Amino acid sequence: MRLATYNVEWFTNLFDDDNALISDATWSARHNVTKSQQLAAVGRVFQAINADAIMVIEAPDSSRNRSGQAALETFAAHFELRASRALIGFANDTQQEIALLYDPAQFSARHAPRDTKQAPRFDHSLEMDLDVDARSDTVVFSKPPLEVELTTTSGRVLTLIGAHLKSKAPHGARDAADAMRISIANRRKQLAQCIWLRNRVEEHLKDTNHLIVLGDFNDGPGLDTYEKLFGRSGVEIVMGQNGDPGLALHDPHAEAVISQPFGARPTTARFYVRHEKRYLNALLDYIMVSPDLAERRPNWHIWHPFDDPACWSDPALSDALLTASDHFPVTLDLPWPV
Repeated sequence: MRLATYNVEWFTNLFDDDNALISDATWSARHNVTKSQQLAAVGRVFQAINADAIMVIEAPDSSRNRSGQAALETFAAHFELRASRALIGFANDTQQEIALLYDPAQFSARHAPRDTKQAPRFDHSLEMDLDVDARSDTVVFSKPPLEVELTTTSGRVLTLIGAHLKSKAPHGARDAADAMRISIANRRKQLAQCIWLRNRVEEHLKDTNHLIVLGDFNDGPGLDTYEKLFGRSGVEIVMGQNGDPGLALHDPHAEAVISQPFGARPTTARFYVRHEKRYLNALLDYIMVSPDLAERRPNWHIWHPFDDPACWSDPALSDALLTASDHFPVTLDLPWPV
């Protein structure tokens, strides 16, 4: 079984209000890339990874006038993907949904949100003291995670949680000190979301559910200066580092950075830093698995055209990966069932 997570930058801009594909010479949201170029590239990447199920981050908008599900299924049909059925959970107002594309010949899938005191439904709110002032703050997700019950044709069940967490830039800051204050407040909110998600993870693991958490966390061990202030990254919180090993999630790329913070760093995203006139690589996308699944020795793969020899040796695929998005897919080949 191959599972994947893939953040497709502003995927929604490749569809019109009738959920039809836009393949023309108008500009996409990617710099110097037309919609036809981005659409062809995204299709080529999805065909190449050929996954049984893909957690799509920045999936097409679902709103009163648009259907992300219809848009994704139109895309899948156009490119003849096996993963042709789409599932979207709680829609949000950012035009960037979290969705699952899956192969209906292999699985059935349903949105299965839980709702408990420690971890309310992800479209609700959680009260938490964020700044140690003895007053509760209200935490919400701008992009509520997608909880999926994925059932194979043989009746075996996997639980997937797709996430897209963000710590917003300090918009509206009046000066450097104000920018720092806003950045710290935003990071507190993101870490609170990670604690909320971690609470849900522990509930599933205590129920001995086969669990996979995947998506874009915009965070990771050693990623920025604010990690020292808070002691650990959001990714480490969600994984349950330094806690009960029986309740820890595993991702070899995150673990490599945690164990060797000054060693070579795997990367899943590539951004152009305009004022420095260079590209920045970052590890932002993860597939974290429960201990029982880790014991099956699955294989993780980052489809980075400059780091992976198989991608580099295929010029058409390398070009597609660079054109399609500022993130690269991460796949997990999981022996399932045993």
